[in-house]
Amino acid sequence: MVMENDRPVFVISVAAELAGMHPQTLRQYDRMGLVQPQRAPGRARRYSQGDVEKLQEIQALSQSGVSLEGIKRIMDLENRVQALTARNAELQEENRALRNRLQEGARVFAAGTSGGAVHLARGQRPAARASSQAVVLYRPR
Repeated sequence: MVMENDRPVFVISVAAELAGMHPQTLRQYDRMGLVQPQRAPGRARRYSQGDVEKLQEIQALSQSGVSLEGIKRIMDLENRVQALTARNAELQEENRALRNRLQEGARVFAAGTSGGAVHLARGQRPAARASSQAVVLYRPR
């Protein structure tokens, strides 16, 4: 599904006007890979609102004295940070799900009087005897 911000609706002249740039500048940025608009049938460029916002960001960086190669590097790093942030969130959710599964299926074992392992239900303690005959071997956090 195409999000509203990513829908390619603007032709190059409109996108250039919205961004406060010349259409030739947009073509140059497309060749450099700074902003890559989608293509309509016939190969005409179509810019989205997100593309226009990116063009405005490029213009602000350029006016601050950052070179086009510097701008490209900044944008590549921003994209990488976004991708890594998304991946980190996925991994945290997976970790949380795995921890929950581990807790649900966690077992506690104790050493029985004969020395073998005895399964205990969660929350159960070994039967109390005159001397401590059962020793807990594993208890998950």
